[in-house]
Amino acid sequence: QVPLVESGGGSVQAGGSLKLSCAASGYAASSSRMAWFRQAPGKEREGVASILTETSAGTTDYADSVRGRFTISRDNAKNTLYLQMNSLKPEDTAVYYCAATSLFIHWTSVRGYPYWGQGTQVTVSS
Repeated sequence: QVPLVESGGGSVQAGGSLKLSCAASGYAASSSRMAWFRQAPGKEREGVASILTETSAGTTDYADSVRGRFTISRDNAKNTLYLQMNSLKPEDTAVYYCAATSLFIHWTSVRGYPYWGQGTQVTVSS
């Protein structure tokens, strides 16, 4: 059983919106932190947003480049993570990955997430 499965990627014009979903199962579903990362061609994978799942407040973190445009959320009853992306820019074009961890790490630490999805392509045209 694949622990994390993303969906919702696609192509959109600049200024448009997309909503990504990530269905979690198994150990990934009980992780204390879930996050979205992205990787553009020729670039390193970078953290986009993170959410703590064990508190009702759902403490969130965002990369400076997406703060105010993207919103991360989680439906604990459905074990599903979301990323609402508004005001998309061409530089947001990348493969977006869902990740989960229960390790005590900085949320942007790629190596700190043992569970990863297969990725979903987001393409923003100008």
